[in-house]
Formats: sequence, structure tokens, C-alpha cells
Amino acid sequence: MRFRDTPAEAAFRSELRTWLARNAPAEKDCVTFEQQHEWQRVLAAAGWVGVAWPVEHGGRGASLIEQAIFNEEITRARAPQPINAIGLGMVGPTIMAVGTREQKDRYLQKILAADEIWCQGFSEPGSGSDLGSLRTRAAADGDDFVVNGQKVWTSFGNVADRCALLARTDPEAGKYQGITYFLLDMHTPGVEVRPLRQLNGDAEFCEIFLTDVRIPRENILGEINGGWKVAMTTLMHERGTFGFTLVTDARIKLQELVALATAEGRDGSRPVDDPVVRQRLAQLYVDVETMWLNAVRGLSATMKTGIPSPEASLSKLGWSETTQRIAALAVEILGPAALVTSGLSPWPQVQLRSLAHTIEAGTSEVLRNSIAERVLGLPRYK
Repeated sequence: MRFRDTPAEAAFRSELRTWLARNAPAEKDCVTFEQQHEWQRVLAAAGWVGVAWPVEHGGRGASLIEQAIFNEEITRARAPQPINAIGLGMVGPTIMAVGTREQKDRYLQKILAADEIWCQGFSEPGSGSDLGSLRTRAAADGDDFVVNGQKVWTSFGNVADRCALLARTDPEAGKYQGITYFLLDMHTPGVEVRPLRQLNGDAEFCEIFLTDVRIPRENILGEINGGWKVAMTTLMHERGTFGFTLVTDARIKLQELVALATAEGRDGSRPVDDPVVRQRLAQLYVDVETMWLNAVRGLSATMKTGIPSPEASLSKLGWSETTQRIAALAVEILGPAALVTSGLSPWPQVQLRSLAHTIEAGTSEVLRNSIAERVLGLPRYK
């Protein structure tokens, strides 16, 4: 592992910081889908989308370290993330890894330019943490497969043009052998999307209902009944260099918490004067810096093997639980004022949203099993 930029990486970071300072809108000024869509087009035109993608596929051809630097800096600048995050970080790399030449030509450029927004159709009611138990069925019918089933917790489902969809094509095969990975056109007849209202009032996730949806065979990614392996490729890329985004996000939240804790109240006292609050802040600092070290370790392993490292699960687990603790402490400091959320403080909304962190992109329980088996080499739990 190394902890400092090389001269070339430092120059890359400086160039990006300068460009973001001149061009990036604030997150609060880029909230509608149209504004976020246009922001990715601006990023793409300047060569800041798909930083580590090969030049032949429209990327910058940079290293994974430079991709991690991009993730750090756009988060540090509090600029909006590219709207096509699932396409860029998950589906695109999977298509590059296992797709046909026709699929690469068909999809990759549109992902970069945000001409087609992607969502991920993996989780289902009753099988979110056990993906192998999915029940959505796809039956062969001539040159098509006819799909029936339901997906849930689908980010961007209400604005997506395409979906990376898993469906069971051989119900008699083993749990992980009879699944196929499809590239679904979300505008196909029979696709119904219903947004889900969350505890904080937002509707980031959706349900997708599939009724006699026809998908051409040419839209299969990988082999028929070989979708589990392809799905694992997608999930490994999901956490890849995104760990640096998570660490930077946690650092920003911790800085904001420290500012809250050190502010004087009307009586001149400060929450940080309480030794228990100081101890909790110190522990959160240790937790965040540990996240960063694990992110660097995971990236180092990925650079050696070319395969996303399982240590990335540590970043996601650390971020989800640490940011929950950060938000909880902030709300405790606010006290009864936290009950009044209208314009007074963002922390109550942050805390409500953080409750989803330990569920989305792999529950904490599933991640701990993955870390135990794939990082620590412990025996399987069953």
C-alpha cells in the first residue's frame, strides 16, 4: 500500500479540483432529474466520466487510483454525482467483462453520455439478502424470453431506460445454476414501475412489476443459466473504487458533526465539553480513518489482480454503520430541537435516511458473512 499521490496523480487531482471549482454546481442546485442528467453530459464532454474505462470504450484510460481520486474529489467538492451511477460503476464494467462486441457497441457509449439511464433488477420481496432464492421467471419462446415476476428496492427505476435483470430460466437447476442475466428495455410493454415512499419522505427506490415481458435472446449478458457468475461480477464492481466516495462522505459528515459539537449554546456551553461526547467523536474519527485504510488496502489488492477486491465489503459495512452513528450523535446533541425538522437542521433527515444504509447494497449481516469467508478465510456459516 502507499498513502500519497505520485506526481502524476497529484497533477490529476489538481486538474480535477480546478475544473470542479469552475464548473460544478452545488448539490442543492442540481436536484431535478433534468439537472442531474445535464450535469453528467457536462462531465462526459470534459472527459470526467468513465475515468478508468478503456479509451476504446470512450473512457479516459486512466488507472483505478485516478478513478478513486475522482470519487474522492467530486464528493469533497460536494458536487452532484453522475446520475448514471449504476451504469457507470456496475453495468458498464460488467458488459466490458463478459459482453459481446455488439453489446459493447450498443450500450457503453450511451452509458457514458447518460443517453440511457440504468437500474438494477436483482432484489425481490422475500429474497433481498438471499439473491439465489429469486423467483422471477423467464421462459423461452422462440427468439425471446417471456418474463414474469417482481423486483424491489430498485434505485432509479422510475427514470431508467434499461435494467440489469436477473431471472430464473431453469427452475429445476440448483439454486445458483438456473439464473440468467438480461439487459431489459424498461419501455417494453408489461413493465410497471411504482416508487416507494421512504421514512424520510423521499422516493428513491421503486418496485418493478413484470407481466409477460418479452426480452430478445440477444439481450442476454453471458450465457443462459450462467447469470449468477455475471451477477457476482456486477456486485464486485458495485463496491470497487466507490469505497473512496463512501469514506469522503463519512469524513464530510464527521466534520459537520464536529462543527455542531463545538458550537456554543445560548448559555456558552458546548456539547464537546462533555467527556462522553468527546469520546464518541474520537471513536468516530478512528472509525472513519480505518475505513480509509481499508479502502486503500482493497484498491491495492485490486491493482495487483485486476479483480475487484472483497475487502470493498469492509468499506461499505464501515460507512453504513459509522454514518448511522454520526447521525445518531448529531440528533442527540440537538435534543428536542431535532423534532422540528423544517429548515432548522438537516440532521434529522440524515438520520432517517441513514437507516437504509445497513440494508441497501448488501445488508450488514450479509457483508459480515462475506468478510468472514472471503477476507478472513473463515468457514462458511452453513
